[in-house]
Amino acid sequence: MAKEGAQRAEETEQMIEKEGGRDAAEGGAGGSPRAGDAKEMRAVVLSAFGGLNKLRVSKRAMPEPQEGELKIRVKACGLNFIDLMVRQGNIDNPPKTPLVPGFECSGIVEALGDSVKGFEIGDRVMAFVNYNAWAEVVCTPVEFVYKIPDDMTFSEAAAFPMNFVTAYMMLFEVANLREGMSVLVHSAGGGVGQAVAQLCSTIPNVTVFGTASSFKHEAIKNSVTHLFDRNADYVQEVKRISADGVDIVLDCLCGENTGKGLSLLKPLGTYILYGSSNMVTGETKSFFSFAKSWWQVEKVNPIKLYEENKVIAGFSLLNLLFKQNRGGLVKGVMDKLLNLYNSKKIKPVVDSLWALEEVKEAMQRIHDRGNIGKLILDVEKAPTPLMANDSTETSEAGEEEEDHEGDNDNKERMPFIQ
Repeated sequence: MAKEGAQRAEETEQMIEKEGGRDAAEGGAGGSPRAGDAKEMRAVVLSAFGGLNKLRVSKRAMPEPQEGELKIRVKACGLNFIDLMVRQGNIDNPPKTPLVPGFECSGIVEALGDSVKGFEIGDRVMAFVNYNAWAEVVCTPVEFVYKIPDDMTFSEAAAFPMNFVTAYMMLFEVANLREGMSVLVHSAGGGVGQAVAQLCSTIPNVTVFGTASSFKHEAIKNSVTHLFDRNADYVQEVKRISADGVDIVLDCLCGENTGKGLSLLKPLGTYILYGSSNMVTGETKSFFSFAKSWWQVEKVNPIKLYEENKVIAGFSLLNLLFKQNRGGLVKGVMDKLLNLYNSKKIKPVVDSLWALEEVKEAMQRIHDRGNIGKLILDVEKAPTPLMANDSTETSEAGEEEEDHEGDNDNKERMPFIQ
């Protein structure tokens, strides 16, 4: 694997030189006929909030690093449920469109901004980006960039930061996971769910209860202790096995699952909300779905928490990084995670690779709960022709077919895996 990683790095450096990237980074005039092309790049652009038809690949001006930033030639990008919510405008204070989505990527350092230390051109890296990750080139502050282990592929690196940092911080920084505890995690087959299961296995005698769609059970049954169908009465199933409940509940669903999760907590147990996928049911933002999910949330009574010795918490990695300026804390967590990876104790699970031009199909797969592990946008992958019955096919006018509310009720949706 180390040999493969070195070979990939060498190939990418050759690509950078061919496209005039080094000339641009070093301020050269660049007499190459492709010098003009180096100033533009392909990127996935969200033209407005709404359905899949609002996404398309187009040319954008290539960014250059500012002071304290790195310029990265992107090889792979992570796709998360938060990206689907961004597309719908289903988040607090959404940015203005048009915009380039995406919050994590991997690639090769192509240029260094002033005062950047610890990195060199040609380094293989993975990074958090405050939007703009789904492009051929990104620039991001050095505090959000981490070197990739030699035997980690670019697709694995793009699947690593969001899922494992989220899982680690919830388990160890918020809930203080220790030997002999028990954890309930929803969407056990998703990127965060698989990261949670792997991290729990690093602590002795931790019992993991997981919920997932039944068709995923065969593939993930060995990653958790007890696995339940997501549509079953998991509360009774958990209590049948552990009458006292569990020590930690990780909830990416919200809605009615909030009350169920709190009811399963042991004394001194911790419930952590890190997503709200129940508020996403259709192709576009739905006020009805939002209101229904919000109404189902059990109203938290502080006196009841006091009497029952229970803890309720929330976690948002993106807010921690980009709004609350905790990049240093996250870097410390990444160091611990990379040590676990190098010790062969954890490994990101990649579901599938998609070309940038296939972003609609990839997003539909995550929306329909079809993935096991992480979906990756491979910047160098050539798109495959669309099938006639593809779920993202648009009409001749460029608009998607109407998605009837009644049909949505029968579709399974992917939980929030940010």
